[in-house]
Amino acid sequence: MLEGALSGLAAGGLYAVLGVCLTLMSRLVRVVNFAQTATGMFGGFCAVWLVTRGGLPVWLGSVIGVLIGGLLAAAIGWIAATWLSEASTTNRSAMTVGPLLLLVSLSFILFGNKPQPFAPLVPGPALVVGGVAISWVAVVMVVMAVAVAGAVHWLLTHTSVGTRLRALSERPTTAELLGIRSRPLSIAVWFVTGVVSSFAIILVAPSQANDATSLAMLIVPAAAAALLGGFRRLSLAVVGGLVLGMLSGLVAQIDGVAFIRNFLPFLLIVILLLWTQRKEVWDAAR
Repeated sequence: MLEGALSGLAAGGLYAVLGVCLTLMSRLVRVVNFAQTATGMFGGFCAVWLVTRGGLPVWLGSVIGVLIGGLLAAAIGWIAATWLSEASTTNRSAMTVGPLLLLVSLSFILFGNKPQPFAPLVPGPALVVGGVAISWVAVVMVVMAVAVAGAVHWLLTHTSVGTRLRALSERPTTAELLGIRSRPLSIAVWFVTGVVSSFAIILVAPSQANDATSLAMLIVPAAAAALLGGFRRLSLAVVGGLVLGMLSGLVAQIDGVAFIRNFLPFLLIVILLLWTQRKEVWDAAR
């Protein structure tokens, strides 16, 4: 059981990082970004193309791929900040479905529909726990999830930029009347989350199913992780991602129930939604 749980640590770290990014987007720019993983996927595919076709070193191709992912996210953020600044969270979130489908389709046209040969950035095992080897990728992803959540918390509570971001998220009209420019700050949040998501996906892709659809659909377990914290609490998003990844790894080791592994994020989302709406459901049932 321990081996199965630890085998899901890298995926859990990835879910946690993406969940933190979704939570950050929801808190600061009032959007559930369904294109979060699609921008990372497209940046990663560009990195593979630059390395395999362009002859660039792996590190340089990865850096350019991460920047492409960030710029794609910033472009979507520019659209949201320019034409949907007064729209509701639901409408702003629905808008991101378009870029999700567009990027998946564009990746099929440009790169084909087969998995891409991602080169591992941090290969090999890092340590052994209980006789189980834990890879460097798993260690880096867990550290990255905790570090990103901690850095965001510090930024929001100890810096003037964080104060302005919180003002924009909680009292956007009042903040703009006080002279806080919302559009550059919003686009910066989109860009940073795009960079973080792209880097995480490029890092983990060599050890995961890495075709366009599989990488873009990572938004589902990421949303499950963010939902545990109600898209508000960064620490619970980290916990949710890690628990979901380790639970998936554990279930995959049990022959009789291995088939439910891919359904775990959906089950978690349904359970959390029912739990958060329990009062309304129970009242309606009376």
